[in-house]
Amino acid sequence: MSALLTVILPVFLVVGAGYLCVWRQFFTPSVVDGLMKFTQGFAIPCLLFRAIARIDLSTGFDPALLGTFYVGAILGFIAGLTGARYIFNRDWEASVAIGFACLFSNSVLLGLPITEQAFGADALVGNFAIVALHAPFCYAVGVTVMEVVRNQGQSAAITLRRVIRAMFRNALIIGISLGFIVNLTGLGLPTILWDAVDMVARAALPAALFGLGGVLVRYRPEGDMRTILFVCAVSLILHPAIVFGLGMTVGLDRDAFRSAVLTAAMAPGVNAYVFADMYGAARRVVASSVLIATALTVLTAWVWLALLP
Repeated sequence: MSALLTVILPVFLVVGAGYLCVWRQFFTPSVVDGLMKFTQGFAIPCLLFRAIARIDLSTGFDPALLGTFYVGAILGFIAGLTGARYIFNRDWEASVAIGFACLFSNSVLLGLPITEQAFGADALVGNFAIVALHAPFCYAVGVTVMEVVRNQGQSAAITLRRVIRAMFRNALIIGISLGFIVNLTGLGLPTILWDAVDMVARAALPAALFGLGGVLVRYRPEGDMRTILFVCAVSLILHPAIVFGLGMTVGLDRDAFRSAVLTAAMAPGVNAYVFADMYGAARRVVASSVLIATALTVLTAWVWLALLP
C-alpha cells in the first residue's frame, strides 16, 4: 500500500497545485487553456514520438499478451460508449469521449511504476510491449469512431476520407507516426534534435497534470457522479476482469499475465481528458473520472495485486 501511495500521491500533488493556482486566481482559465493546447498539440506528441522511436519493437511482443489486453480494452470502450449513450442518455460525441476514458488506462504514469514496485524491473517487458502500441491503438480507435459519429448520414467514402484527414491532422497521431518511421527505418537524428525533443517530452506529463487540475475548477462533477462512477467501474473493475479471464484462458505466462492485468487495472490516463478536450465533448465527466479513478486505484490496485500469482 505504501508503494502505491508513493506512486499516486505525487500525481495528486501536481493536479492539486494546478487546481489551487486557478482557484486562487494565480492563473486565469485562459492560461490553463493555453497550457492544455501546448501539451496536446506539442509536448505530448513529442513524448509519444520519443517513446515509439526508441522502444525495441521486437521485445516482448507476444500476440497472446497484446490480444488479451486489447480485446479487454475494446470491450471496455464499447461498454463505456453504450452505457453513456443508452443508460445516461449522452449524445454520441460525449459517449465516444466517455468510452475513450474507459479505453485509455494510465499505462505509463501508473502502470509502469506500480508493476515495477510490485514485481521488479525485470517484470516490465510486457508493460513496454503494451505501452508501445497503447497510444496509437487507442487514438486510432477513438478518432475513427468520433469522426464516424460526427459525420453520420454521409457516404462511406466521404466518412473514410474525413477520418483519415482527421487522424493525420492530429498532432498526437503525427507524433506517433513519425516515431514509428524513425524506429522502423533506423533513421539517425542529430543529438541536438534529440536533446530538444527530450526537453519538451519531460514537460509533457507534469504540464498536462497541472493543466488538468486547473480544468477541474471549471468542470466540477455536479450532476455527473453516476456517470463518473460508471467510468471508474469499467476502468478499474470490468477491463481488468476481462483481461484476467482471457489471460487465464489463453495461458499467459506469469510475467505477461501480471503486466496485462495490472495495466488494465489502472485509472484513465490524462490523455483521456486530452481527447475529450480536443473534441469539446464530456470534458467535465472525463476530467473528474481521471481524478477520482486515480484515487480509487490505491484500493483497487491493491485488490488486483492480491489476486495475481
